[in-house]
Amino acid sequence: MSDTESTLPTVLQDQPIEHVTRDGVEYVVLGTAHVSRTSMEAVEALLEHEHFDAVAVELCESRAQGMRDPDAFKRMDLFQVIRQGKAGMVAASLVLSTFQKRLAEQSGIQPGAEMKAAMDGAEARGLPLWLVDREVGTTLKRAWHSVGFWQRFGLLGGLLASVFEREEIEASEIEKLKQGDMLESAFSEFASESKPLYQSLIGERDAYMAARLREEAARTATGTPRRVLVVIGAGHLKGLCQLLREQHGEPAATAAELAQSPPKARWPKWLAAGLVLVVFAAIAWAFHRNAALGTQALTAWVLFTGGFAALGALAAGAHPLSILAAFIAAPIKPFRPGIPAGGISAMAEAWLRRPRVADFDTLRDDIVHWSGWWKNRVARTLLNFFLVSLGTIVGEYSAGIHIFRSLV
Repeated sequence: MSDTESTLPTVLQDQPIEHVTRDGVEYVVLGTAHVSRTSMEAVEALLEHEHFDAVAVELCESRAQGMRDPDAFKRMDLFQVIRQGKAGMVAASLVLSTFQKRLAEQSGIQPGAEMKAAMDGAEARGLPLWLVDREVGTTLKRAWHSVGFWQRFGLLGGLLASVFEREEIEASEIEKLKQGDMLESAFSEFASESKPLYQSLIGERDAYMAARLREEAARTATGTPRRVLVVIGAGHLKGLCQLLREQHGEPAATAAELAQSPPKARWPKWLAAGLVLVVFAAIAWAFHRNAALGTQALTAWVLFTGGFAALGALAAGAHPLSILAAFIAAPIKPFRPGIPAGGISAMAEAWLRRPRVADFDTLRDDIVHWSGWWKNRVARTLLNFFLVSLGTIVGEYSAGIHIFRSLV
């Protein structure tokens, strides 16, 4: 044992620490547990005990901003979120935050406290802070895109279970999290059983973080050896260190490729467009045969699509005008590309019943109860968006079936 190692604080002696040297830079990689007070203390001890020229953390810009300003989401413009098509990402982020809240309540420490300690330590010492993780929204999109249609129901089930589960998280699950990753754990056992999902949640992020470390090191190259403290979850330690040693290619290009959102699947849009074209061709044929028959077919389209969309808004407890907006927007959806009927109804809801400060204050607590989704104005608006969108789809298929039956 070297003199340096012998003088290490006790808290560091059993911590998973790897040293990787690449391109004249020594990376001291600390594998942490996201729900461990010891990991937080280990970060503080390393910064106090050793010299570093920079600190890198397993955070993206949005997650880092969330740690710096936990109340930032209270200033969210819900109307703009829906208008920009980000309702799904906001809902997923809320679900993940409730999972973290449960862990914090049970373990007695806020998940990610060791990352916050690294950020605070870098700031206190005037060290550059490198945010090397991929944006969580991109990771969720790539995870969703990596699995098949039916497997996505397993993803949704795992996320919902993490919200509404009433029992305490088993000690074995917390121990597993200490050796794993927050996103992987939020998706329950489904992540470990799906190779594509595991790759998007863990493997791709290992490669992205290795590339980002190399990119930051090259950007700040001074020609002299430097030491960088890298704070990551223990589940990334082995993969990141291996890639940091062996990864080739231009780091900026590698990171940019892995940061791209997956292309949206075209077949759902083509299927929906094909259905609408067939239905409207049937309506035109009905008018050709008989004006009364055509009027009946067109009325069926309006009543089924508008009716099921309005039913979705009603089920969400929407304002009467939001229900009316859903009824009007759904039938004309084929002629109005852009914001879906669910978006229009939800924007009306957000405007008519503007969320109060109290709604944002209690949002994370409210959504862990079924009734909270109807009680909280923010949650109810998101629920309105999803149920109206679902109702519109059901209405389109129901209208098509009814029209074709009336013509045969």
